[in-house]
Amino acid sequence: MQIALIAQDDKKELMAQLCIAYSGILSKHALFATATTGRIVSEATGLSVETLLGGASGGREQINSRIAYGEIDIVLYLRSAGAGEELDVYDAELIRLCDAYNLPLATNLATAETIIMALGRGDLDWRENMR
Repeated sequence: MQIALIAQDDKKELMAQLCIAYSGILSKHALFATATTGRIVSEATGLSVETLLGGASGGREQINSRIAYGEIDIVLYLRSAGAGEELDVYDAELIRLCDAYNLPLATNLATAETIIMALGRGDLDWRENMR
């Protein structure tokens, strides 16, 4: 599976901790991440992570493009959700693309862990047959 990792600034350490906890599962899959998130995860876990541009420099658009071309199977996006905070255009597009292409999308730790555990059990193997 091709897994995209995105984390807003205040969630990058949480993403690293998530990847440490589930490195056994994640090591069996291709990981892609925006620049800083990818570097932090790779340094913390030793996992191989293909880093893209920084999120604000086009990395989120690169991930969106890969989704549209069928090159991403799962998106783990740890984001900050302040009270009354609206989705920005990039977040809205990411959610739209995941809905359009039927991709599992986690936007918080609980959902990310659920998706990773399902991945480890083989619950998402059906996605490989869709390629």
